[in-house]
Amino acid sequence: MSTSLQSIQWMAPGGNLGAYMQGVSTIAILSVEEEKALAERLYFEDDVDSARQLVMAHLRFVVHIARSYNGYGLPLADIIQEGNVGLMKAVKRFNPEKGVRLISFAVHWIKAEIHEFVLRNWRIVKVATTKAQRKLFFNLRGAKKRLAWLTNDEAKAIAEDLGVEVKHVREMEKRLSARDAGFDASADDDDESAYQAPALYLEDHQADPALLVEDADWESDSQARLATALGELDERSQDIIRQRWLGDTKATLHELAATYGVSAERIRQLEQNAMKKVRNFLEA
Repeated sequence: MSTSLQSIQWMAPGGNLGAYMQGVSTIAILSVEEEKALAERLYFEDDVDSARQLVMAHLRFVVHIARSYNGYGLPLADIIQEGNVGLMKAVKRFNPEKGVRLISFAVHWIKAEIHEFVLRNWRIVKVATTKAQRKLFFNLRGAKKRLAWLTNDEAKAIAEDLGVEVKHVREMEKRLSARDAGFDASADDDDESAYQAPALYLEDHQADPALLVEDADWESDSQARLATALGELDERSQDIIRQRWLGDTKATLHELAATYGVSAERIRQLEQNAMKKVRNFLEA
């Protein structure tokens, strides 16, 4: 391993990004013969040191690719980290017998990891879920020639170029132009700005006075009708219903059977008959 490789082995873009980028740029690019020899040792012999050297020698390419995603407002260090994950996946899957350079194979894996990271973190709410939306997300920003809204001709041209429908272009344009908004007022908001929080504009239907009165009247009427229905039963049936259904703790059939000196089956029959009478009274 070269001295420059050893000197940055411990580094990560999340630490000192400038030093990291300068460090990876000093690592020598592998020749075709060197790359093939390392790739063959990894592919045929599972040589871990060869895998590490292949990854380290291609870190500069990840930085180059990651810089093209700087316009999404995400930390470049995080984008580079995700690209490095894609590079490692590519190295693991690289077949030197295919006759292509590693970077040509790795570009897809590097971009795929970065794309997933951007889509997960660019907005709280996902802006691209379908295949057409994902294609538009990463191409529409570059396809727009100006900051203004697309004209009909421009939208149609972009749709034809990317192989999607015009309505999908318009929908993604709106999503890209929108911004996340907090649902609740921020702790730093004063009285003049806090009222703009969306949470303050939601209607609480449960606090509607008419509904509260209606619910209270319904509950009161139901309780009164239930009390009247129970009054139509004999004392034993009333006690069975109360202990089986209206008490804080539900008595078992065997407990009531022991209390009244009958079988549990008899208590079940009395309960069913009492419940039927109460139900008929309430539905009348």
